[in-house]
Amino acid sequence: MSENADQPTVAKINPPVFFGSAVVILAFVIFTVSMPETANVVFGHVQTWIIDTVGWFYLLAMGLFVVFTLGLAFSKSGDIKLGPDHSEPDFSYGSWFAMLFSAGMGIGLMFYGVAEPVFHFTAPPVGDAGTVEAAREAMKTTFFHWGIHAWGVYAVVALALAYFSFRHNLPLRISSALYPLIGKRIHGPIGHAVDIFAVFGTMFGVATSLGLGVLQVSSGLHYLFDIDNSLTTQVILIAIITGLATISVVMGLDGGIRRLSELNLGLALALMLFVLCVGPTIFLLQTLIQNIGGYLSEVVDKTFNMFAYIPEDGPSEWLGGWTLFYWGWWIAWSPFVGMFIARVSRGRTIREFVYGVLFVPMGFTFMWLTFFGDSALHLLMTDAAGNLAEAVSADASVALFKFLELFPFGSVTSLLATVLVVTFFVTSSDSGSLVIDMLTSKEGDESPVWQRIFWAVSEGFVAVALLMAGGLGALQTASLASALPFAIILMFVCYGLLKALRLEGVKQRSMQHLSNTPGHTAGGARSWQKRVQTLVETPQQKNVEQYLSDVVTPALSDVAKEFEAQGLDVRVNDEDDRSYLQVSHGDEIDFIYGVRVREYAAPAFALRNVKRKGTSDVERQYRAEVFLREGGQTYDLMGYTKEQVIGDVLDQYEKHMHFLHMARN
Repeated sequence: MSENADQPTVAKINPPVFFGSAVVILAFVIFTVSMPETANVVFGHVQTWIIDTVGWFYLLAMGLFVVFTLGLAFSKSGDIKLGPDHSEPDFSYGSWFAMLFSAGMGIGLMFYGVAEPVFHFTAPPVGDAGTVEAAREAMKTTFFHWGIHAWGVYAVVALALAYFSFRHNLPLRISSALYPLIGKRIHGPIGHAVDIFAVFGTMFGVATSLGLGVLQVSSGLHYLFDIDNSLTTQVILIAIITGLATISVVMGLDGGIRRLSELNLGLALALMLFVLCVGPTIFLLQTLIQNIGGYLSEVVDKTFNMFAYIPEDGPSEWLGGWTLFYWGWWIAWSPFVGMFIARVSRGRTIREFVYGVLFVPMGFTFMWLTFFGDSALHLLMTDAAGNLAEAVSADASVALFKFLELFPFGSVTSLLATVLVVTFFVTSSDSGSLVIDMLTSKEGDESPVWQRIFWAVSEGFVAVALLMAGGLGALQTASLASALPFAIILMFVCYGLLKALRLEGVKQRSMQHLSNTPGHTAGGARSWQKRVQTLVETPQQKNVEQYLSDVVTPALSDVAKEFEAQGLDVRVNDEDDRSYLQVSHGDEIDFIYGVRVREYAAPAFALRNVKRKGTSDVERQYRAEVFLREGGQTYDLMGYTKEQVIGDVLDQYEKHMHFLHMARN
């Protein structure tokens, strides 16, 4: 640690990724700010080309990501842990679910929770506007855009990152997911290029959210305090809120981001429950159930609907402005959200992870959209909405405030909504900065403060550039364009993860090749009595540590000497609480066999039989547990002789060689 502290801060960055990303982003900002009209025209052409030429690819990719994640959950691979076999989750279910929701949504729900259903109700892609059928379709479409597809692409990235980082000790970077395909070249130009695309996508995904957020904050201030809602005001707001985000990112994950996320969730729940209570409560509960049913019944059809059989341009333009924009936004956000989800999901099984990530946050999102969206539609259908539809059509950023003014305490709730948008704004910026910071730092090094500040400020500049180049239209184009290369990369990520999980299955089958039960050599008349004593006693820490020193380490050393005599590259490591042997096989997967001290509560029968005078009611026992490269194996070696330990090492090594043989075939 002291060695890292003495390093110059520039040595802590990953130069190819840091400078490559910085140059690309800087060039974009200079072009957009210096020639905003030209940039606006270019963005328009790019968006048109994407919609007309590769729009089908976005729909296909998002559908495949959902099928891929669900397929893993239902397969035998669902039992594999995102971490060593012995790992346990770092967070309770409640904390985990809260962080999943905070990471995945935020400003978007605030911006589109009212606006999108109203848009689809008043201007549907097909059918008549303003009808009951239009209302039903509006909510189905909104659910579709915010449903399982968004969380499906997040799950792909998060699964790959968590699996390769926590189970195979690779860096927490997108390039690590390509290890099964390109091997150690993830540390070379190919890996750097993948991480640069991830930085690029994250930067523009977060900048899109910041742009939407500042449009809404500016509208809120204009509504509350009659402050001029102009580009100048929006640029000033970006500067102020980026400054707050910079302070938060310097404070770190626990000091800033965690507290802001908790505040976000509390404010969002308060606002949602207020709308449920003062709005048409029974109607909202009824429509929630109906909306979910409608979504489930049509999700497959909508996933692959390109409006290809409708000759008019309307549906095609609608698809680019809505569905393809969302798909691009989710893909661009996936490195950021996926990395965050991966960090908080260590120790979960793949099945548990997929169910939690796909369905729990989606349920909260569906409640939010129903309570806000259907309340707005109810007001429109009962002619109690005033000019809500016209206001939303003119400026989507005012939708939430025009909606809240129709309820009691409109000014108070609008102020609360503005504060909530600001906190989501800050959280998105500082979290995105930390993720980009990790992608551009060297493995294992804590990044310098100036690097965190650099990326937080850069996000503000990119958001300003996009607003100057055309506002919402430029934000949509940025999401679509930045997502295209990364969507292709994610296809390879899926293939790499499948390939790695196939090898994992081969490994598990090879582990069943032989039994772990040691042979018990004749040890005299009292050999079996000694075994009973070992089974029922409660060893203390010093006993197990002494066993490692007297039996395990000498056994591993003898095996290592014999392996070295056979020309293998072997080393034995003896640490305070563990001793392990590692055999290197070059480009093949290394073999690791170790024994470590693990603490447990003693069983009740042991407490009755061996509880000593003066000890507490909570007795502890310790075990000498075997661990391999895949993690802890949960069986105890206490009582094994040196020869039996050697036999167990050779059994496990034979299984490993059998696995390598099966993996080659």
